[in-house]
Amino acid sequence: MSDWIIKLIEDAGYLGVGFLMFLETVFPPIPSEIIMSVSGLAAARGKMDITAVIAAGTAGAMLGNYFWYLAARVIGIERFKPLIVRWGRFLTLDWKEIEKAEKLFGTQGWAIVFFGRMLPTLRSLISIPAGLLRMRLSTFVLWSTIGTAGWTALLGLAGYTLGKNFEEVDQFVGPIATAVMAVIVLGYVWRLITWKPDKG
Repeated sequence: MSDWIIKLIEDAGYLGVGFLMFLETVFPPIPSEIIMSVSGLAAARGKMDITAVIAAGTAGAMLGNYFWYLAARVIGIERFKPLIVRWGRFLTLDWKEIEKAEKLFGTQGWAIVFFGRMLPTLRSLISIPAGLLRMRLSTFVLWSTIGTAGWTALLGLAGYTLGKNFEEVDQFVGPIATAVMAVIVLGYVWRLITWKPDKG
């Protein structure tokens, strides 16, 4: 997969970086670890500027973030109420928990979005609950941008620093992403076993 990513970055420059990060956000299997580390490597070779690389990557990812936020907000959580009522046991959710989550996003949503953007796997998904629960757009954009910029800067600077050994970025971040996914799956299994609906 990395060959065509490298070619697109070489041919399209900053636009290629932004486009790839947009795709990565909309279609998570495209790895940001490779996109940004290859871009950082190109900057280290003098083909691009590292600050512009980070800016392009952040802008592309934010377009993808806004896409998912807007799509989720247009759909709205109310449309899922019959699904939650019927399949709440397997979703480990009831409507009272949705109402609590909506209040949480109203007060602590900035932290959820900010830290979510810094975590592999979750960073591409956090826009959906933010949109469904109608988080304020200005708050979403501000903290998403800060968190996304931090992630792209981390990967871009890693590629810039490691030079030709940019594969080491994926070797380091890859296990972290796997660990995060494992925690999510185990957390769901545990919740599925122990969850009981709120009868209050």
